[in-house]
Amino acid sequence: MTESQPFPYRLTRCGVVMSPEEGNALEVEGVLNPASGRGPDGELYLLPRLVAAGNVSRVGLARVTVVDGVPSSVERQGVVLEPERSFEHGARNAGVEDPRVTWVGELGLHVMTYVAYGPLGPRTAIATSTDLRSWTRLGPVLFRYDDRHDVDLNLYHNKDTVFFPEPVTDPDGVPSLAVLHRPMWDLEEIKPGEGSQPPPWLAESRHSIWISFLPLADVRRDSAALTLWSKHRFLAGPEYPFEALKIGAGPPPLRVPEGWLVLHHGVTGRIDSAFDQQQNVNYAAGAMILDADQPWQVRSRTAEPLLAAETEDERSGIVPNVVFPTAIEEVAGVRYAFYGMADSKIGVARIDTLG
Repeated sequence: MTESQPFPYRLTRCGVVMSPEEGNALEVEGVLNPASGRGPDGELYLLPRLVAAGNVSRVGLARVTVVDGVPSSVERQGVVLEPERSFEHGARNAGVEDPRVTWVGELGLHVMTYVAYGPLGPRTAIATSTDLRSWTRLGPVLFRYDDRHDVDLNLYHNKDTVFFPEPVTDPDGVPSLAVLHRPMWDLEEIKPGEGSQPPPWLAESRHSIWISFLPLADVRRDSAALTLWSKHRFLAGPEYPFEALKIGAGPPPLRVPEGWLVLHHGVTGRIDSAFDQQQNVNYAAGAMILDADQPWQVRSRTAEPLLAAETEDERSGIVPNVVFPTAIEEVAGVRYAFYGMADSKIGVARIDTLG
């Protein structure tokens, strides 16, 4: 595949798969941005973000009902993660938000990244499970300092984090797990007067997708090493009009013949505060192909969104005009992407292959 060839994948809407349950206090401000996985029973599950009054989020579990081969609705199974730890709640903020779950067969574990909304704002945290129901918290992520690039990512908030499902070889030739993430350079939210402090050598200061690595041997010895990331590299920044403000990774990267397929979101409009629910933005879904052997190399990407906020469910909600993909699953040989709709509902779209 070359840059001159059309992007080989498309998204086709299949409808709404989950909406807030009437009378359910845990969902009064929306169900959105789900993770996903197959349970020990072989069933497909979503792990949606459930938002209660005051924008307090929990992670739920819901079995997906499939009708004629298409995910169509869910059966709720309760809550599997609540903001209970000190790093998940503060005096004014609380939440476990936007989970992404990757089945890492090498470890025999579902690995969840999630946003822990604690006293200093959003931080990435890790939890693991063998059954999607019982989760072991490993705590917030720490970033090794690399003097070659002079950036301490521990200074910054970080979101949109997701693991690759298979080991890769890192830039130094070490078998590793890889993870995508999105540093946020604005320190003003936690220390007024500091403003935005991106690394001075970084050509792109807008919020962008980065990639980091974890030596596989370390993680095999102790799963707690899933929280220690290193060898950070800038991967991709905003490039096209539908991503003018920022971009961020979506579901776990999917291995395809061309390399690694990464769905991402692109944002336009105006961000009023990095920590607040936005009302003046537009989120659309794009995609890129990463090199199979060197996933820090982008081989192709979409110049136009694969999915934009066009339906009423995508345009009207807690945060209007949002399409936010977070999970991909295969059902009867067909791949489907699950996505947040206006921070209120969960939609599903079929991933079509061109040619």
